[in-house]
This record gives sequence, C-alpha cells and structure tokens, in this order.
Amino acid sequence: MMQTPHHRAKLRLPSNLPRGFSAATSKAGIRSGAGDDLAMIASDRSCPAAAVFTKNRFAAAPIRLSRRHLASSGGIARAILINAGCANAATGERGDRDAASSAACLATALDCPIEEVLVNSTGVIGQHLPIDAMHAGIPKLVAKALPTGIESVARAIMTTDSAPKAVECRLAAEDGSEIRVVGIAKGSGMIHPDMATMIGIVLTDARLSPDQLDQLLRRSIEKSFHRISVDGDTSTNDSVFTMASGAAGKAADQALLEAAFDEVCLSLARMIVADGEGASRVLEVKVVNAASQADAREVAETIARSLLVRTAVAGGDPNWGRIIAALGRTQATFDPDQIRVEANLIPLFDQGSPIEDPTDSAAEAFSAERILIGIDLAAGMASETYLTCDLTAEYVRINAEYTT
Repeated sequence: MMQTPHHRAKLRLPSNLPRGFSAATSKAGIRSGAGDDLAMIASDRSCPAAAVFTKNRFAAAPIRLSRRHLASSGGIARAILINAGCANAATGERGDRDAASSAACLATALDCPIEEVLVNSTGVIGQHLPIDAMHAGIPKLVAKALPTGIESVARAIMTTDSAPKAVECRLAAEDGSEIRVVGIAKGSGMIHPDMATMIGIVLTDARLSPDQLDQLLRRSIEKSFHRISVDGDTSTNDSVFTMASGAAGKAADQALLEAAFDEVCLSLARMIVADGEGASRVLEVKVVNAASQADAREVAETIARSLLVRTAVAGGDPNWGRIIAALGRTQATFDPDQIRVEANLIPLFDQGSPIEDPTDSAAEAFSAERILIGIDLAAGMASETYLTCDLTAEYVRINAEYTT
C-alpha cells in the first residue's frame, strides 16, 4: 500500500490526555488482524459534553443512542466507548439492543447513569457486533485506564487510516496554570461535510458549561471538518464528540480557548485529507475576494471536488484548464476576464489569459506534496478554504476490495 502524506509526516502525538481524563483499549475480536479494536475515554467525574453527528438518514444505532443520551442528560457525560471493525449500522432492533447494552455495561463499570455514556462504532455497515466479547472486555478497560492512552485510542479506532491522528494545544488558565485541548480522530475515506466517515474526540480540562462547550465545538467544526472532502461520500457513523473535565479551571482568555479548539479541529481535518485513501498529494483550494461567503464556498468546494482536477493533481499535471472549467460551472458572481488563478503562488491564469511559463514553474508546483490553488474572484471581500487530496488508482483498489 502506498504511503499517504500523513503517514510520511510521522507526526509526534501528544503523550497525555487533559487533566481529569483517562483511556484504555483492548482487543475484542471485532475486526480481523492484530491490534486493539475497542477504546474508552472516561472522565473522573460527570462533566459537560457535546457532539455533532452525521446527517445521513441511515444513522447507525450508536449515533441514535448517543443523541438520545446527550438530550436526556442535558449535555453531561462520563465516558465515550468506540469500537472499530463493525459500524453497527443498518442492523435493525438487534443493533439498537447491542448499542444500548454496551453503554449499560460501561455505565455499570463506571457506576454512572447510562445516559452519561456515549458510544460509536466504525467499520463495515450491516454487520452485528460481537456483543458478548465486548461485555467481557469493557470492565477491563475501566480497570486499566490511564491518562497516557492517547496513541492506543488513536490506533484502536483506525480503519483504513495509515497512521494515528492526534494533536494538542495549550493555553493559560485563569489561575495561571495550564489548560490543554487534545484532539483524536480517525478517517481517510467516505469524507465529506455533514459529516464524513470520521470520528473525532476533542477533550479539554477547561471549565465550561454544556452550552458553551456545544457552541465551541460547532463553530470549530464549521471551519474544519465541514471544509474537507476525500470522495464526496458521508457515512452512517460520523461524529465529533467533546468533553470538558473542568479540572484546570476557567480559561484566562476565552478567545484563546476558541482559537485552541479551532486549531485542534483544523489540524485533525488536515490530517484526515492528508491520509485520504490512496492519497499521494494534499490539495487546498483558497478563494478570495468573492461577492459572498456562499459564493466563496461554492467555488472552493466545486474545484476541490472536481475529479478531473484531483486526477491532474495525482499525476502532477499542471492542467489549470480543469480548474477554470470547474469554476465556470458554479453560480458564483464573477467576471471571467478579472479572475486570477495560482498554484503554490505560481500564476497560471490572469485577466482572461494564460500566464507564460518558460521555466515550467507550474509543473513544479503541481509535483509538490502539498498544493495550494488560489482563486481571486475580484468580486467582493469574502474568502473560503476547502481541503482535499488527489484521486489515485490506489483509492479505487482500496474501496474495490474493502469487504473482500
């Protein structure tokens, strides 16, 4: 299997969870092969929690259960339980029972209300969980949970990911101590806004109310996970969870806490597209001077989702004609004779004409591992950025053989 840009980056993962949290993983036989496939993150106290879930109408049993739990608890949770290898989606009444019984098992082990346990699954749709094996493993997770379990959780929830994904930001607390925001995610295929085949977990030891935490998460997601695409598909199990233990107290500056959430979510989003199934290059489309925010997003998303643009990027082909063709089929307001197109700051098209390129600078830009396509619409003040990756033959191979 080819290495993705994320795999090649060999990023250093955070070593500890924020104060008040611990984690553990185990092998429950949910998926074949080596490695743990069951993960738990727990707080040492009931604390504010929030989540954003898939809009897919076939939302999996654990998604539906977690939605109900957050609603009935008023945004309070104690733990998150995630398994990999089986999505527990489109599994009927048995799937609902399995999701509920796994939550009940963990609630018993933690001695907390069942509504304070959030659950999710990732893997193949239409298969049932080995619930007896999970029941046997869940109490062991509680017994061995440690604050150092970040990498084990990041690995246990992987499916077609090539490497684990985790990041942290630090800021000052009101009393002069330190607040941490730590994010963990999985995802590399079926990635698209609202949501994608991804699971994200953002943890902080800042003191926040459930409403404050919910607002923080939603504003950060809008700038990050809702601005990425690998293949235009969304899944039955997509979700981003957040919990705030409060163990470090209130942030000295709320704006810095918001910025930390933004940075963690955006960093995880970048890791996901850099680990897109079969990806060899990362593509970022930045649109500036659009007439409206809606225009900016439409242009950025249309270009980023163009199969012809993405295959050109895969081949290192500076075929910028595909970029302006994609731009031209949008409904955005612009004058074709006023726009400017660049790749890694190399001008390609300006004022209705191609830019002469005697040194093949464009070819060099398109052969880079990370390519920034800049579009100046010269129509207003709005801007937007969208993230994706190239589309290679390896993507087809991975998905042609996924269940076989």
